[in-house]
Amino acid sequence: MDILVSIITGVLLVIGALGIIVPILPGSILIIIALLLWAIVVGGPIGWIVFLIGLVLCGAGMTSSALLTGTRLKARQIPNRSILIGAVVGVIGAFVIPVVGLIVGFIVGLFASELYRLKDPKLAWEASLVAVKSVGIGMLIEFSCAGLAITAWIIGVFRHF
Repeated sequence: MDILVSIITGVLLVIGALGIIVPILPGSILIIIALLLWAIVVGGPIGWIVFLIGLVLCGAGMTSSALLTGTRLKARQIPNRSILIGAVVGVIGAFVIPVVGLIVGFIVGLFASELYRLKDPKLAWEASLVAVKSVGIGMLIEFSCAGLAITAWIIGVFRHF
């Protein structure tokens, strides 16, 4: 049973890590849930220590990502609406253009929203670049923290078995 749960947890952790890069999936939340399920089934101090480490790391990643992204966007007065429109167009783009559609759609949607808001293509492009960079940095930080949480789980698996 422990081996099967560990394999399922590993798959969920990979899906969670991909969910951070492809924001359609709830990445860090899925990682936390997978680690919790593993800790419940495996039990013992190793399972719960790994869960707590993963919880802290994923929580820190989500928090720092949100704070850093929000701070940069507020400094440039870029509304959340623009990011939301970019995300929606990005999801649509993922189905229209395989592989790169999410990124292309996000940038196009973000630029269109900023162009509508600012009425100047140059200012809209500059604001879009700032938004893309800040979202990218936030994703990188969250992904790094998730990677550390997954590493803690791998160490926990070796210690358990």
